[in-house]
Amino acid sequence: MQLPKPTESDKELFRSVIPDAPTITIKPMFGNLGAFVNGNMFAGLFGSTIGIRVLDEATRAELQEIDAIAPFGPSERPMREYVGLPAAWASEPELLASWVARAFWQVETLPEKKPKPRQQK
Repeated sequence: MQLPKPTESDKELFRSVIPDAPTITIKPMFGNLGAFVNGNMFAGLFGSTIGIRVLDEATRAELQEIDAIAPFGPSERPMREYVGLPAAWASEPELLASWVARAFWQVETLPEKKPKPRQQK
């Protein structure tokens, strides 16, 4: 499976739409980026696509009415609970930021996810 790589401008846009909160961590993931709160990912960058985690059906229904919403992640295995935001929104960072913030607020309510212990060889 070939994973797309984001450009530096894709990474810059992603970082610019992430809310400014001390509980947020941005980490590299397979050459892309993920934004986490309490160990739970709420937004990701996959190539040039910004995706957000959607936990409730009302938000999912609202997003599905928007043209160009797509599954997020590899086409062979898109990530459940995540939605890829339209590429055209790259020219509207305020709109992207508002949806990323909504995902952050939802995921922030989840219990903290503890890292799995590494297995000894």
